[in-house]
This record gives sequence, C-alpha cells and structure tokens, in this order.
Amino acid sequence: MPIIYHSSSRTFHLYNARMSYILKVLKNGHIAQLYCGKKIHDREDFDALLELEPKPMSVCAYKEDPAFSLEHIKREFPSALSGDMRMPSIDVRQENGSRILNFVYQDHAIFSGKPALEGLPATYVEREEEASTLHIHLYDEVCHLKAILQYSIFEERNVLSRSVRLENEGEQTLVLERLASLNLDLPDSDYDFVDLKGAWARERHIQVQPLHPGIQSIYSIRGHSSNNFNPFLGLKRKNATEAAGEMLGFTLVYSGNFLAQVDVDVYDTARISIGMHPFTFSWPLLPSNHFQSPEALFVYSDQGMNGMSQTFHKLFRERLCRGPWKSKARPILMNNWEGTYFDFDEDKILKMAKEAKALGVELFVLDDGWFEGRNSDTSSLGDWWPDRTKLPEGIDGLGKKIESMGLRFGLWIEPEMVNEKSELYEKHPDWVLGAPERSMSQGRHQYVLDFSNLEVVDYIFGLLVKVLDEAPISYVKWDMNRSMSEVY
Repeated sequence: MPIIYHSSSRTFHLYNARMSYILKVLKNGHIAQLYCGKKIHDREDFDALLELEPKPMSVCAYKEDPAFSLEHIKREFPSALSGDMRMPSIDVRQENGSRILNFVYQDHAIFSGKPALEGLPATYVEREEEASTLHIHLYDEVCHLKAILQYSIFEERNVLSRSVRLENEGEQTLVLERLASLNLDLPDSDYDFVDLKGAWARERHIQVQPLHPGIQSIYSIRGHSSNNFNPFLGLKRKNATEAAGEMLGFTLVYSGNFLAQVDVDVYDTARISIGMHPFTFSWPLLPSNHFQSPEALFVYSDQGMNGMSQTFHKLFRERLCRGPWKSKARPILMNNWEGTYFDFDEDKILKMAKEAKALGVELFVLDDGWFEGRNSDTSSLGDWWPDRTKLPEGIDGLGKKIESMGLRFGLWIEPEMVNEKSELYEKHPDWVLGAPERSMSQGRHQYVLDFSNLEVVDYIFGLLVKVLDEAPISYVKWDMNRSMSEVY
C-alpha cells in the first residue's frame, strides 16, 4: 500500500512510482508539509526537510522556541489569527465571535480504495487496489470541531486527491465562512502561473505569467465556474517546456463559485489554495451536522505541460466520467440550431433529419424554439410544453418519426431560466432570483429561477418529465446561458 506512517517520527509518506507527498505531525499537533514532487525513497525520518529558523518579527507558538513560527512552517491545513499571517484554508465564526482555531492531530486511518464524497462528484476507482486513502483526524477542543483531511493517491497515475470533511461535535452553531479543499506550501516561488482564461466562444486560452510577491488568483462568483476562468491553475518551472521539466497542476471538481490562488510571501515561499469562493459563502454548521468540501486534484509532472495535461485528460475520461458512454464512441450528432434558429416547423425538421441520415448522422437534436410561443429569445422560457403550431404532433410525434428514419432523437432545454414574457413569470414573478426593493438585471432577456424554492423545482420538473417520458428522447442538451445575479 503506497501510504506509510512512521510512528517514531510521526511522518506520512504518500507515494507511487512517480511522485511523493510527505506530511508530518508537529510538536503542537498541527500537520506540516515536508515534500511534494518526484518520487523519493522512503525512510523513517524526513525531519531534515522541516525548515525551522528564527526570522525577525515572527510570532512564535512557544516562548522558548523562536524558530517555531506558524508563519514560516509549510502547513497542510492552515487557520489564521494564531501566528500564521498568510491566507488560511478555513475560517469559522463561533458564537462568541472568535475565529481562532487550533486543529490538533487525533489519529488517522489508512485503507485501500477511494470512498465517494457525500453529495458531490469526485474521481473514483473501479478496483480497490487502484488507490490508497489516508484520513487524518484533527480536533479543536474549544469549539469541538473535527476536521478530517481526506487524501487518496492513485497507484498508476501521478494524481493526489484532497478534500476536507468537518463535523460539529459541540453544542454551538458554528458558521463556516471559508473552506479550501487543498492547501500546499512550497519552499520557493520560482514558477510561472498558468491559467485558462476565456469568454464566450473562445474558452480555455493558456495564459502564463511569472509568480510575484502577493496574491495572484483566478475565480468565479457567477454562480457557476463559467467560461471566464476554468477552475484550474498550474505552476510551471521556468525551464519547463511542453515535453520536459516540472509542472504542478491543480483543479477543483466543482461547478460553482471557486477561488484558486497563489500567495507569495516576502521570503519567496508560495502557498497554493483552491476551493469554494468565500465571497457570500456562509454555512451554519449545526450541532451534530457535517460539511464536505469539493474534491481538489493535484498532478505532478516531470514531463512538462503535456505530461500534466495528459494525466488530467486520462483521469477525467476514465475515472470521473460515468455511465455506458464513458468508453464508447459517441454517436455522430446533428443539431438544427444554426440551420433554422427559431424558424422551423415539423416538415423542415424532418427534411433536415432525412438529409442528415443520408450523410451518416446517428443522432438528431432539436434545439431551442420547440415550446409554445418561442419565436425569439425574448419570450417563453419556462413554458415547457410543445408549440403545436410548429409541431402538430408534439415532441412525441416528431421523435417517433425521426426514430423511424433510423436516427436517435435529442432535445434542447434550459430549465433554470425564465423570460419576463412567459406564462410562468406572469403567474409567479416571485420565483426568480431577486432581492426585495431591488431592481433585477437581465441577461439574454432572461432571469434565473430560484431553485432553492422546492415549489419552483417541482413545477419545472413536472413539465419537463412529461415531455421526456412521453417522447423517445435519447439525449438531452442542457444549456445555461447566463450567470446568476441578485442572488438573495
């Protein structure tokens, strides 16, 4: 099993054939990061990698030890306000207003396999021997909060996963205001920062710039990860190329608001953090309740940018995607949108489908414009029933005719949106995201429905499930064409 715990030095060594990740329990019970990178041989003691040296103006944990400062130790799960002056992984507001935390090592568990994360997508294994998992249990005795640092290292992939589970074992309600899924402190900052910027129709452009003192970050507070910045950051050694040199890659398996940043201090150490964005995040953690962070993934490559990207691609294809289409060739698809926009009827669609079949197309997808009154993007979102002027026999009738040609049939939806000009909005203007006495912003003539309201979810589900159950639909194209605003 590629996770070893040396009890004499209280050191954890996670490794496989290509990489090592080494942690240590410090004398104050906190977890230090000793090494991450190319695989090194195991030994009982890696304490030589623990950098302890007195520095001017440092706040120290022990009166008699001026070298032991949390500000300069490479930490695995840093909190603030107790000597570490850098950005923390966690921020919890307690009932007395305190935000001070002291997570101390309790025990740990090492086991084969990789457990699922409750309620969240995550990478997985198909056989236990594909990965080994380490859970480190930390505890704050004042607010009775347990933190479980969850690590899994893949046997055949240079990938380490990291997430955090919090359990409130006390009697007070704690308010969680920040929780990063991964923190990694590096001993130097001699890297280039790599991110994937973009916009509509030009996503994921590689941007490379040198690290500099202070914080450099990418983020989204749009309610989704968005096309502006992918929830990924890379650190590339200056001499690394596409095919050679060291490259560190970090990504978050999460589609909501995120923050990925590197904080370079005045001693040129670099703190990497990736997780949910703390802006507007405030989670009441009730007694006996728990909270699970999304999964972060760390890839180490000594084969340059290409080694890192291929590792991510292979992992996502084989151990993040699920279902029968994970490994099968997708059907050749044709979509009517660019050919017709909103201007179509059943005869036009059937003619396109017939020509598509002759060209070897296997799946025909009916795009926007199929529901009642939808003749432009200014109306009818939310009114999910077929427009009988365009489709006299509805989606069911059209789908059966397309299937009779030997094609599969797919359908476009955008269920989280509504137009002001719609029956839904006229009856329920209170069902959209908005704040009392505040104006609401439109995007693409749309508002965003409040899916935290179960009445809204049940209504939309009822309309769509009727269409999807009645028609022979093999594929759903689910669009999201605007970000969230006026969230309340």
